[in-house]
Amino acid sequence: MTAIPIEGPETRQELRIDFLFLDLTTCTRCLGANRSLEEALERVGDVLRAAGVEVEVNKVRVESAEHARALRFVSSPTIRVDGEDVALELRESPCGSQACTDGCGADTACRVWVHRGSEYTEPPVEMIVDAILRSVYGGAAVTRADVVAGYELPENLARFFAGRAAAPSTEGACC
Repeated sequence: MTAIPIEGPETRQELRIDFLFLDLTTCTRCLGANRSLEEALERVGDVLRAAGVEVEVNKVRVESAEHARALRFVSSPTIRVDGEDVALELRESPCGSQACTDGCGADTACRVWVHRGSEYTEPPVEMIVDAILRSVYGGAAVTRADVVAGYELPENLARFFAGRAAAPSTEGACC
């Protein structure tokens, strides 16, 4: 018996990853999230290519309260795979970085990542890999309750953007 190749258009799946942040120059949590995302993509790269998945990565600096509302931005940094936040719950804490102020000296809380019962100040690579593979291979969709309920700009971010707008140039102010 001889195998006959079936010809036709090659179907490719697209995967969109959005990395949303307030500062990628000095904030240790934003920088760590960026490193974790890059490492996760490196780890699953061969699997994605073999599965015919094209990955589009969008790194977006959130510039204003209006921009945050348009993106439904809840905390910095945020990583979404096909629109779903890789973090299943939202926790924050002050990161201690001088850059992470609202421009008026008040600390802005940055994201804390919870994975397998532990808290991290940078997203674990495994958390991102899990989210990517779940999206590609159709694992059970997990939706956070606060996303379903609607969106309001979190007070933490409202304070950050209002303070930044009122302060003299604070280029590099972050999450």
